[in-house]
Amino acid sequence: EDWPSEKISSIGNFGFIPLPLEINKYILKMACNANKAPFLRTIAKRGLASQCPRPLGQAAEVKSTVLNNKLVVATAEASLPVSRVSIIFRAGSRNESYENQGAAHLLRIAAGLSTKNSTSFAIARNIQQVGGTLSASNDRELVTYTVETTSNQIETGLRFLQDLAQPAFKPWELTDSVPLLRNQVAGVPPQVRAVELLHRAAFRTGLGNSIYIPKHQIGKLSSESLLHYAAGTLIPSRCAVVGVGIDHNTLSGFAQNLELSSGSGKSDSASYYGGDARKDTAGVISHVAVAGQGGSLVNQKEALAFAVLKHAVGAGAATKRGNINGSFGKALQGAVTDASVSLTTLNAAYADTGLFGFLVSTDVQHIGKAVEALTRALKSGSVSSNDVNRGKALLKAALLESYSTDSSLINEIGVQAVQTKQVQSIDALLAAVDGVTQQDVQEAAKKAGSSKLSVGAVGNLANVPYASDLA
Repeated sequence: EDWPSEKISSIGNFGFIPLPLEINKYILKMACNANKAPFLRTIAKRGLASQCPRPLGQAAEVKSTVLNNKLVVATAEASLPVSRVSIIFRAGSRNESYENQGAAHLLRIAAGLSTKNSTSFAIARNIQQVGGTLSASNDRELVTYTVETTSNQIETGLRFLQDLAQPAFKPWELTDSVPLLRNQVAGVPPQVRAVELLHRAAFRTGLGNSIYIPKHQIGKLSSESLLHYAAGTLIPSRCAVVGVGIDHNTLSGFAQNLELSSGSGKSDSASYYGGDARKDTAGVISHVAVAGQGGSLVNQKEALAFAVLKHAVGAGAATKRGNINGSFGKALQGAVTDASVSLTTLNAAYADTGLFGFLVSTDVQHIGKAVEALTRALKSGSVSSNDVNRGKALLKAALLESYSTDSSLINEIGVQAVQTKQVQSIDALLAAVDGVTQQDVQEAAKKAGSSKLSVGAVGNLANVPYASDLA
């Protein structure tokens, strides 16, 4: 008589004739007493009225497993009855050659195209029928496919999520995607273009490859070359499957049965060079990104030192319309007082190296002074104890926020799982941040400031200094 309501509602999934609730309760009670309804018990699922397993705002605990095929599985409880699952591959643009530049961008575009097992229409219709969403993203190192559904519909979501890992790249669909590619490339903001040029100046190839397909490559990549790229990068040893709001054993079984290509794939280490990459455009605004060599993700101590340094030198205003604290903020305020300026601290950490610096945007009359002042602050290598303490506090707050929000949690554990083959608990990360010393942060600052600088610039570059002028 106290049969849970979510189990009663599941009768409708099998097409039974709707009956009043009290009659349903009576039928279920009699059937279960007679042990004649085992199938009813197997379709019981947690409904939307179930109690949330993790209170909102509370940091999640995570589990991780490395399967026999080297694929990593990580899960965490959700704060809402919504399940999110991501398949992440180390298939970003750093793996492209000169001939197949743009392949990683097309892997993201392929999330909306037909696969080896399903048409694009079938994927869209079935995901929409259960109120779910499928999305894809790519950067220099990773390509990520994500499904999001209510917890009682995740089986359907997983069925079509695994299809995305088997793109078909049908020639006619690639042709139809050309206008979309042109629009995406044309719509890249100038600040992002400056950061793209910064990577080209710093690394030339590999990490220097843009996350967007070059204009001259649009419509030129064949199905064969794209399938070859997918076969070499969408493989178990370069993959992680992470989920929030899904049972760990269930997700492990799903990951074990993924149909992926075999092989080890190509892994080239990045070399840092430094230099200039510039693009003149019309207007009176200049966007300039300047950076030195940063830290890598596999060296956690160094990576955390650079993360603390980012907040210490001024990652942004702590309050609305407030000033940026730290050496970057002070340097900018002292150099430019009568112009509108946008400043962002850059800390890009990759598997084997990184970049640390700044992105500044202002008018052409003030850009030279702004870049020179910020470069002096970058090269000083001096970070006060107060700045370090503030940086550690801000970093811990950011980590706590990322572990307490489902949408950011899946991204956090996904990067850790695919890059380091393990996922750390929030307590372990906070303890590691507490262990960062002022000397560690100063060494990180000296590494970035003493290396050969890289400059990426877009806009009116009449007064933008070259990297050699900033030495």
